[in-house]
Amino acid sequence: MLIPVRCFSCGKPIGHLWEKFQEETQKGKDPKEVMDQLGLRRYCCRRMVVSHEDHIDEVNRYSIY
Repeated sequence: MLIPVRCFSCGKPIGHLWEKFQEETQKGKDPKEVMDQLGLRRYCCRRMVVSHEDHIDEVNRYSIY
């Protein structure tokens, strides 16, 4: 669904970095370099960002407004 606000393992705030990460990787940059630039040094935080899949558009189709 949405990227978690904090890393599940260490508690570092990572939610605000998702959009920047997504923009840079869509431009063709290497995800490793983008995470280094964003300050994601711990492997637990890196896995939170790399393994996230954005499903909010799929879920919104079934919500009732």
